[in-house]
Amino acid sequence: MSVILRWLFDLLWRAMRTLDLPLLGALLALMGIGLAVLYSAGGKSEALVMAQGSRFAVGLVVLWALSRVSPIQLRNITPLVYAVCLLPLVAVLFIGQGKHGAHWINLGVFYFQPAELLKLSLPMMVAWYLNREPSPPSLRAVLVAAVLIGVPTGLILLQPDFGTAMLVGISGAFVLYLAGLSWWWFAAALGTIAAGAPAAWFWLLMPYQKDRILTFLDPESDPLGAGWNIIQSKIAIGGGGMSGKGWGDGTQAHLNYIPEHTTDFIFAVLSEEFGWIGVVVTLGLYLFVVGRCLWIAAEARDGYSRLLAGALALAFCVYVLVNGGMVAGLLPVVGVPMPLLSYGGTSAISLLAGMGVVMAVRAHRPVHGR
Repeated sequence: MSVILRWLFDLLWRAMRTLDLPLLGALLALMGIGLAVLYSAGGKSEALVMAQGSRFAVGLVVLWALSRVSPIQLRNITPLVYAVCLLPLVAVLFIGQGKHGAHWINLGVFYFQPAELLKLSLPMMVAWYLNREPSPPSLRAVLVAAVLIGVPTGLILLQPDFGTAMLVGISGAFVLYLAGLSWWWFAAALGTIAAGAPAAWFWLLMPYQKDRILTFLDPESDPLGAGWNIIQSKIAIGGGGMSGKGWGDGTQAHLNYIPEHTTDFIFAVLSEEFGWIGVVVTLGLYLFVVGRCLWIAAEARDGYSRLLAGALALAFCVYVLVNGGMVAGLLPVVGVPMPLLSYGGTSAISLLAGMGVVMAVRAHRPVHGR
C-alpha cells in the first residue's frame, strides 16, 4: 500500500511541479469568487455556473499544459503562433457575428472570439523580435515592433471592437517599455493620438462609441438612455456600503437595473452584495497575481521570458483597471470584462493560458552555473 501511495504522490508531483502554487492559489480564489457572484447575478442559475466552470476547467488544463512547455520552445514557435492567430482575426471580418460588429465566430458548439488570442500571441511576438535586438531598441526595431502591434490592432478595430483593440495594443506596448524604450516615445505616441482625436471622432468612431464617450463626460444628460448603465452601476457600488447587502440580496442586478450584470458589469454586483470588504479582498487578489507575475519576470534569466512575463503581468493589471474604472464611471464603457469574474469562455481561457506561460517562465528558468 505504501508503495502505491508513494507512486501516486510521485506522479502527482511530476504533474504539478511546473505550477506556481501561490499564483495558482490566487487564480483559483478569483475563479471561486467569480462563480459565486455569477450564481447570484445570473438569478441563481446553476446552468450558467456550470457552463463557466467548465470553461475554467478547460482553461486550467491549458494553463497546466503551457506551464510544461519551456520558454525556449515557446520562443521557437512564436512566429508560427502569431501568424496562425491572425487568420481567424481576418476571417471574423467576413463570417463574424456580434451586437455592434463582427466579434465572434459561431463554431456551432460555442462562440469563439479570435481577438482574445492576440492578448497572448501579440506580446509573445513582440518579445520574440525585441529579444533579438539590442536594448534599448533602435528606431528600426521600434518601427518593426509598431507594425507587429499595428496589424492585429487594426484588424480588431475593423470589427469594430475598440476595447479589445486597446488592450491588445497596450500589451504590445508594454513589451517595448520593458525592453528599455524611453518614456518620450510613449509621450510622443500619446500626443499623436490626441492630435488625431478630432479626425477619429468624425471619421472612425461609430455612433454608439461616440455615445459612450459623451455619456462618460455627462451621464446625467440622458439618465434613462445612454447614461443608464453608469448611473445604475454607481448606485450598486454605493449601495453595498462596508459589508454589502449579502450574497444574492443585491437589488440592482436582480431587478435588472444593471445591464450586462453577468459580463461587463459583474464587478458592480460584487460591490453591492459584498461591499467594500469584498472589493478590497478581490482587488488584493488581483494585486497579488500582478505582483507575483512581475516577480517571476524579474527572476527570469533570458530576455524573451522577462519581456513576455512582465508584459502579461502589466496587461492583466490594465484589464482590471479598465473594467473597474468603467464600472465606477471613471472611464468610458468599452466592453472589457473583469478577469475571471465576467462570464465568458474565450477571455477566461486566454487569460489562464497567459498565466500558464508565466508559470513556464518560473518552472524552466535555468539554474546559476549551468
